[in-house]
Amino acid sequence: MSVGILLLTHEGIGSTILAVASGLLNPLPLRVEALEVGFDSDPDAMLPKASAAMRRVDDGDGVLVLTDMYGATPSNLAAALAHLGTRVHRVSGLSLPMLLRVLNYAELGLDELPAVAAAGARNGVRQDDW
Repeated sequence: MSVGILLLTHEGIGSTILAVASGLLNPLPLRVEALEVGFDSDPDAMLPKASAAMRRVDDGDGVLVLTDMYGATPSNLAAALAHLGTRVHRVSGLSLPMLLRVLNYAELGLDELPAVAAAGARNGVRQDDW
């Protein structure tokens, strides 16, 4: 068994990042799915869709939910998922380096992967001083 990954984002973000990661790491070492929340979506109506996506990626070891922005609707949906019975951890600030780092440490458990995700995001930011 392994941790599932759910990208829960605003429109146009999760599916695009997942497509790039899939192109770079084919096949993906973990089950990953993207669910995008429309700008006019009703959060209450999205919860059953998010729950279904979470169940699809869960192999029994829990789900790491990566959201694009803390405090926004996708992040709030991720927080609601944590109350539905599946072990869930949420990390906000989704980026391609974050997802790739998680996928490169697929052998780790749900308790370790949030720190790996955060490190991937931090280490993926570079400023050139030209």
